[in-house]
Amino acid sequence: MSKTVAFHTLGCKLNFSETSSLSRTLEAEGFVKTDFEEVADVYVINTCSVTENADKECRQIVRKIQRKAPESLVVITGCYAQLKPQEIASIEGVDLVLGAAEKFNLAHHLKELSKGNSAKVCSCDIEDVNGFNASYSVADRTRTFLKVQDGCDYNCSFCTIPLARGHSRSDSIANVIENVKVLADAGTKEIVLTGINLGDFGKGNTGGKKKEETFFDLIQELDATEGIDRYRISSIEPNLLSEEIISFVAESKRFMPHFHIPLQSGSNQILGLMRRRYQRELYTERVQQIKALMPHCCIGVDVIVGFPGETDELFEETFQFLHNLDVSYFHVFTYSERNNTLAADMKDVVPQHIRNERNKRLRNLSYQKMRYFTEQHTGQKRAVLFEHVNKNGIMEGYSDNYIRVQAAHTPELENQIVEWAI
Repeated sequence: MSKTVAFHTLGCKLNFSETSSLSRTLEAEGFVKTDFEEVADVYVINTCSVTENADKECRQIVRKIQRKAPESLVVITGCYAQLKPQEIASIEGVDLVLGAAEKFNLAHHLKELSKGNSAKVCSCDIEDVNGFNASYSVADRTRTFLKVQDGCDYNCSFCTIPLARGHSRSDSIANVIENVKVLADAGTKEIVLTGINLGDFGKGNTGGKKKEETFFDLIQELDATEGIDRYRISSIEPNLLSEEIISFVAESKRFMPHFHIPLQSGSNQILGLMRRRYQRELYTERVQQIKALMPHCCIGVDVIVGFPGETDELFEETFQFLHNLDVSYFHVFTYSERNNTLAADMKDVVPQHIRNERNKRLRNLSYQKMRYFTEQHTGQKRAVLFEHVNKNGIMEGYSDNYIRVQAAHTPELENQIVEWAI
């Protein structure tokens, strides 16, 4: 009888695409995928470790599995597994910890795994991580997340990602195109290009420093490939978002007028402490370039509040900078200390309650920004891709410029792009 496997994903879009690929690999090996709430023979948790909450959530999930299915195998992979393998191995109920280098060998490890008294830890030396494994989500959502790049060569003072995912490395354009054709044949209408540092696309898949191809090369090739109607760029650093990329997207029929550009702080002083590779003036330039060519473009922003040294005055600098900037929404992160980062040892720590207050203020501003952006387009007809999900008779979709639209559930509109009044 076939064994059942259930997956749970914490964290970013990249993790979702990797979980989906792991699932397909195990199904090809004869496993039957089941819902995570059901009793399964194997549970796989793909973790994140960007915040402290992700670590706690992982522990809670394992405890829940222990109560529900104490004899089931529990496998932990992902960034938390790479960064703190021994800590995870000590959690009661965990049987296997797979680092980044072994994640995609999951099927092989499961063949040799049995329930034991201690967890087996496999390959968690980040120097072992040098190959590139393409992955994508399919049939899970209307929009498919396609991983084309992994790892990061930047060393921002708050970030553990280089420790968790290794050097920057990429797929080849030729292989990306092959995956796109598979997705097109499966009926995919929209692909979101994902990576850890997407604009750094082109470094060889062995973690080499040499640029073989560029992100601009990639989007030109994708634009010329038939089969997929829409592409989005998930997130791109402002210093890597070139004028030629902006101009290309403005002219493209397939790349949507939607950018997500990490800022992290509107204060140059804090950006310096964060070891970011730009100052706020460059960020302003990029936003102005986008809006000059695409006034209707949606621009999302990542911002961190409560970084060490962020005084009330410096936070106000960020608040006013974002208030005056022509952007559409923010993803707001409350700074949390991470081991083995420069920021963890910095002085002038911001009290937790102040971090939380600042988060709330920026989230409120983000809500106002998105409402204003939506109101600017009210009454306009825009191309909306409706999703499969039926929520109590309501279906949702996103316009080309990322405005969420709701309508009465109509089966024939599912996974279709239609002109729709906002």
